[in-house]
Amino acid sequence: MKTKLLIIFLLFAPVSIFAQNLDAIEQKLLEQVEKNYEETIKLLEETVNINSGTFNLEGVRAVAKVYEREFAKIGFQTEWVTLPDSLRRAGHFVATRKGSQGKKLFFIGHLDTVFEKDMPFYPFTMVDENTAKGQGVNDMKGGNAMIFASLKALHELGLLEDRTITVYFTGDEENAGKPSWVSRLDFVERAKQHNVALGYETAQGFNIATVARRGASGWTLKTTGRQVHSSGVFNENVGYGAIYEAARILNEFRSQLSEEQYLTFNPGQFIGGSDISYNSETGKGEALGKTNIVAREALVTGDLRFLGEPQKEAAREKMRGIVGQNLNRTTAEITFEDGIPSMPPTEGNMALVDILNQVSMDMGYGEVKAGDPGSRGAGDISYVAEFLDCIDGIGASGSGAHSPAETINMKQYPDLIKRSTLFVYRLLK
Repeated sequence: MKTKLLIIFLLFAPVSIFAQNLDAIEQKLLEQVEKNYEETIKLLEETVNINSGTFNLEGVRAVAKVYEREFAKIGFQTEWVTLPDSLRRAGHFVATRKGSQGKKLFFIGHLDTVFEKDMPFYPFTMVDENTAKGQGVNDMKGGNAMIFASLKALHELGLLEDRTITVYFTGDEENAGKPSWVSRLDFVERAKQHNVALGYETAQGFNIATVARRGASGWTLKTTGRQVHSSGVFNENVGYGAIYEAARILNEFRSQLSEEQYLTFNPGQFIGGSDISYNSETGKGEALGKTNIVAREALVTGDLRFLGEPQKEAAREKMRGIVGQNLNRTTAEITFEDGIPSMPPTEGNMALVDILNQVSMDMGYGEVKAGDPGSRGAGDISYVAEFLDCIDGIGASGSGAHSPAETINMKQYPDLIKRSTLFVYRLLK
């Protein structure tokens, strides 16, 4: 009873008068969202209460089964995209409708969370009338439920007839199967058949939309030195050793590249000594050494985040140049690994923000602006950004993502769903 009363309060809390700016169909859509809101919260609660950590393959599929059931009710064809066993990932859920009218829309969500099965479980819980908490409630089971709620309202008013829509919920967004060209092959190929991609990742704010996301790639630095008695370090015959060389390179990275807008590079691990070992699958490493031995080996792993391929390639070239200027009696090499591409802020993306902004203004919800491109990390939408217009960050709002304190803003949630529904309606017209 308490939850039901909270839902009623949230739906009918005072809002700005906006009816005169919406047509009759749009007003009916808002009424339909309100009518369905209690069921929307039940769907959100059901999915949050299923552990679906990326490596809990059964849990990821269980969340997909819930959406298979629900999308079938509103006229979508559903399927499960399997991945090779070598990737050790559950797969992806897809729901589709095909038609010949309006823009072809590609909705993006993900089924998995960072909370694995062996971690403490945090169920869906209403904290107060403004806040709920639970595993993945914000990132991004709240966004998934929003996608369904918007499409359900549109379906119930007959507004999805003869429209092309694909809903694609990946099962490994938090830790994508490698190589990514395998785990995202079907995802990308389907997206290419559409005009617009809509990402329902966490909203950065009620009036902010994401038009750009930085890409993420990896790098590995290896250095070597002469392993001899430490009393001779720095002299001509001994040199500086592997650790000093690695430290020099990292400091030059910081000195020469750290002021560039949108570019970041983080050394996440540093291993050095007379003998080292490293397992790239687990990220675990070991080092043997003594204070009186000049280090023979060092290894550093890190990430590189960027906006656009030119920035990535220019940064890599500078890093290679720094690596090539070795201290006496040392060697160094750096290798790069591509990860998630970036989503540049294109004119097409900005045009989508303009449409969303007009919807928001017409509803009396205030202006929506494009967010800072440097404020968002990589995401699934980035894989398709070069092929179609994209907007992201239009999902649930909240705080504490990836932590036991993850919450969803329940005061904003019904309004976000309503605005999403009208946004999609105007795109489909």
